[in-house]
Amino acid sequence: MRESIEKLLLNNRDLWRACDLDKVNSNSTGDKKLDNILPGGGWPKKGLVEVINQYHGIGELQLLIPLMLSVIKQGKWILWVCPPHIVYAPALQQAGIDTDQILVVNKAVPCKDALWSMERALRSNNCGLVLTWQTWLSVKVLRRLQLAAETGSTLGFIFKSRDNKYSPSRMRIRIKNITNFEEASITVIKAHDGSRAQSTNIKLYKHHLHTS
Repeated sequence: MRESIEKLLLNNRDLWRACDLDKVNSNSTGDKKLDNILPGGGWPKKGLVEVINQYHGIGELQLLIPLMLSVIKQGKWILWVCPPHIVYAPALQQAGIDTDQILVVNKAVPCKDALWSMERALRSNNCGLVLTWQTWLSVKVLRRLQLAAETGSTLGFIFKSRDNKYSPSRMRIRIKNITNFEEASITVIKAHDGSRAQSTNIKLYKHHLHTS
């Protein structure tokens, strides 16, 4: 009898379940294996995600190509803050990303101004994604950026070489390249819902998106 009731409830599309909340507030990464280890089955729609990778250019940006395409399709801007190398426009265009909707804050810009740009972009409804390369942001600054992202319903990715277990970000993941630009090991080391760490190996996107 109990099994029949549970089956009936699960088959009712009009019934809202609390466990489905994260699924409503997430976007698929475009890779089923990666979706399976992320809370809610994808990237959060807002907040901060920290990506810890010891070296830049090991394929971390390739994971975000479907997300960037989605943001561009919505007519929103993507802000790149202090990328470690010159953003290579031909690679973006090859991946189908309209570079007219890309804004770049050069790494030569003073840190104070770069952080101001990040916060303003995260609070803006016109910006759909913020990508930044910052390793030494304090917990206090991260809290401000997290609040800005929540307020503006914007998603921000912070690429860094060191982990900070006290970070207030919604999610922290670690990326290790295990073959030359072909496969990477992804580990979710912290998520806002308290789920345990999970890992998977995934093939990188067919377009080698990187900075040059």
